[in-house]
Amino acid sequence: MRFLVDENTGVVVARWLRSQGHEVFSVYEEARGIDDDQIIQKAGDENWILITSDKDFGEKVFREQRSHRGIILLRLENERSANKIDTLQRLLEKYSEQLSDNFVVVTEQRVRFARVQS
Repeated sequence: MRFLVDENTGVVVARWLRSQGHEVFSVYEEARGIDDDQIIQKAGDENWILITSDKDFGEKVFREQRSHRGIILLRLENERSANKIDTLQRLLEKYSEQLSDNFVVVTEQRVRFARVQS
């Protein structure tokens, strides 16, 4: 799969995803400091699934109706890289076929696919 990993998700997560065979664009490593509009545009234009902890992307999708190719919003109590990786591993094991073109909110306990109004 192709993932664009937001700066706040971290380089450790990006490297783990690469080690699992995924294609990864890491904002932290490759485009530090670009703004949210540029991130969502790049992800959509280049067919990346965005992984982020930034709730502003929900605003962009649901209020501004920005198009996307898939967004995984991590809403974790424990923001350590190991917890992010464990959570993503469980998500990918169970839901990898459903991530494209969906807005997915993930906590340590739940996975919720948010509906985008058309």
